[in-house]
Amino acid sequence: MSAGFNAISAMLKARSGLIVGPDKLYLLETRLAAMMRREGARDLDALADKLRPGNALEHEVVEAMTTNESLFFRDTKPFDALRLRILPRLHATRPAGAPLRIWSAAASTGQEAYSIAMIAAEMGAALGSRRIEIVGTDIAREPLQRAREGLYSQFEIQRGLPMQLLVKYFSKEEAQWRIKPALRAAVTFREWNLLADLRALGQFDVVFCRNVLIYFDAPTKTRVLEAMARQIAADGVLFLGGAETALGLTHAFHTAAGETAAYTPAAALARVA
Repeated sequence: MSAGFNAISAMLKARSGLIVGPDKLYLLETRLAAMMRREGARDLDALADKLRPGNALEHEVVEAMTTNESLFFRDTKPFDALRLRILPRLHATRPAGAPLRIWSAAASTGQEAYSIAMIAAEMGAALGSRRIEIVGTDIAREPLQRAREGLYSQFEIQRGLPMQLLVKYFSKEEAQWRIKPALRAAVTFREWNLLADLRALGQFDVVFCRNVLIYFDAPTKTRVLEAMARQIAADGVLFLGGAETALGLTHAFHTAAGETAAYTPAAALARVA
């Protein structure tokens, strides 16, 4: 591999945790092609020479390499678990007036966070006057801006969104659909790097961090999981993607009984025991 490839690969790992091995050379060249043309960089070596720690071009490279795939109600089991078991349990055990906080990590263009918001809105009376605070974060600015706008194409709408929820929570705008203001107001989107200090985000009752760890190496997975464990309530739940696991990477989590790809902080089990 060229020195430029190695430099960009190392920067991506340091900045975002993303692992780009030699087998991803074509992907790197493809995603950065337009940027290289704009910058007058004939190859990855020339582009790497233009990168400086923290400069706008470096951030643009990170954003270009970040996968921003997101669907409404993607893989339904976590959402069913949230609606049927987890939110009712947390509502029953929390003091009156205490909010429930849910974090959609790597929120991309917002479909996951808004799916959570729709579940909370549909539960309505079952949660009483309980406030549900939903925070969506991502390292990439452009997808986050789209999430804040809540405007989706017909193709995006057709991917997982039930018709009754489309009619109830979206308004048609020409060929696109926009989430209605009340639901948009239920979600706060923030730019955040999972490798950064998570403490400023506060404590959460439920965390969705799905299909993110698959892009990290084992030490980075462990680092992120252990940082998240410190931000999850003792009886809270972490959802990972179906192909991801916390087991074998850290002792900070144990499998949540009866749930799929869900984990609870180990400290919670110790206190219960």
